[in-house]
Amino acid sequence: MDGIITCQGRAIGQSELCWLRDVVSKNSDWSRHKITRHICHHWNWRTHTGQLKTFAARTLIDKLEQRGQLNLPPVRTAKRRSHRPAFPNGFIPKEITPIEQTLSHLTPLTVHIPSSNSYEDGCVGYYLSHYHYLGFNRTVGENLKFLIRDRYDRDLACLLFGSAAWKTAPRDAFIGWDADTRRDNINFMTNNTRFLILPWIRVHDLASHILGLIMRRIRQDWIDKYAHPIHMVETFVERVRFKGTCYKAANWLCVGQTKGRSRQDRLNTLSVPVKDIYLYPLTQNFQQALCRKRS
Repeated sequence: MDGIITCQGRAIGQSELCWLRDVVSKNSDWSRHKITRHICHHWNWRTHTGQLKTFAARTLIDKLEQRGQLNLPPVRTAKRRSHRPAFPNGFIPKEITPIEQTLSHLTPLTVHIPSSNSYEDGCVGYYLSHYHYLGFNRTVGENLKFLIRDRYDRDLACLLFGSAAWKTAPRDAFIGWDADTRRDNINFMTNNTRFLILPWIRVHDLASHILGLIMRRIRQDWIDKYAHPIHMVETFVERVRFKGTCYKAANWLCVGQTKGRSRQDRLNTLSVPVKDIYLYPLTQNFQQALCRKRS
């Protein structure tokens, strides 16, 4: 193979590819996880908070293997006791109390950012895994969880924000991203991957009210946790399942639709639901901030 290939947003030249092959061949007893950690240390591949980008490195070597450029050791599997997330010892969710009141009777709402293995963390995991149609297993990379309660300390909703989608044409065009600019700035966005109003809650305008509440604070919450800002939030809404009413009411912008293909669908044979792409800029100069050259 001649020249440079691009994989996972990184240009891989012949010298880097030879180095990767050498690492694998000389360390046949290493797992794929150990290989990815070695790669991250060697390339100083880290997040803005200094954490190793092991998830990105693992995706990189897997893609190189699929392209026939790298021969990796077999995947090592571990037995899992459950597909559901683990909850803190003694965790019991609060008693389910149906709520059908006006929003004014519940406000002001309180927002909780759960610490790891806390009771609130258990609540979020339990609710998402049991009541969200996509389920929930675990978080990867930078993320924020929110648990929303009413003025009487009753649980109403929970939200999860994680890594932004690597590539989606309508969003990238709206921001003004090319491949290099997206690679440099993708960490300054987040994706609202889960939003759940608990199924026994029936309160008009609650969802859009919660979105507004979170959008007013999430930028500072992200800085507090990860020491860098975010400038935009995205989410994907399945068109056949939802109309995106709460996002529209909260002034999110619908910039287009996905193509109905999964990022895992390398042969273009897997059809997935088409989703509307909604964006919420957090700053007036979001395009300038997200198009900044950082290398």
